[in-house]
Amino acid sequence: MLERLNYRFDDQALLTAALTHRSASTPKTGPEDEAGETDNQRLEFLGDAVLELIVSEFLYHHEPRLTEGDMSRIRAALVCEARLAEVARRLRLGEAIILGAGEAHGGGRQKPSVLADALEALLGAVHLDGGFKAAAEVARRLWKPYLANPGAWADMLADFKTRLQEETQRHGQGAPVYELVDVEGPAHARFFTMAVSLSGEKLAKGAAGSKKEAEQLAAKEALALLVARKARPEKAAGHGDDND
Repeated sequence: MLERLNYRFDDQALLTAALTHRSASTPKTGPEDEAGETDNQRLEFLGDAVLELIVSEFLYHHEPRLTEGDMSRIRAALVCEARLAEVARRLRLGEAIILGAGEAHGGGRQKPSVLADALEALLGAVHLDGGFKAAAEVARRLWKPYLANPGAWADMLADFKTRLQEETQRHGQGAPVYELVDVEGPAHARFFTMAVSLSGEKLAKGAAGSKKEAEQLAAKEALALLVARKARPEKAAGHGDDND
């Protein structure tokens, strides 16, 4: 993990704290224990703020055409739990996290929330150990696949649910309805399938690690279907009266 991180800590206690989940922390028992951290919760809080600033600064300087709203949506997509967990898996961070026995047996090393929190804590620890510049260098290196590919930001900007609703309202088709149709995986790693319907017709499905993301994917597919139908109205059964 440290090789992939490509950063050498001067203060090893910070690294240990960043990797220690609260399930494995040692309670403080007196004034002599006040200094230092026993788990990564406070470092996670710091790392979250540091990462948001790093990404915000990158977007501000490198994409002057983006509006404030655009930057907010892209940043949210770049620092969300799913993205953090994805980066953490590339680092193989789960292998290094210190967990309590119960959390370890419960699949904690694969939980997106545990991975995301540990990665934020790690960035907070780098910031304390080497300063903001060091944390920025680490974050930019880890997020390079996303930061170096502005073309991939289009989907981050797109609120497909809003776009689908606007499209259906524009044509007097009513509001889309979303429903949960399937849930897979263990409790710590659920995978949800959401379906979107319009006027009783099921248009599309989307599957993801959260219901909101699955809804967005379903809306994206539904939009594509409606666009295809408009291009081929004669094949859109139940939509239009071309054959009357």
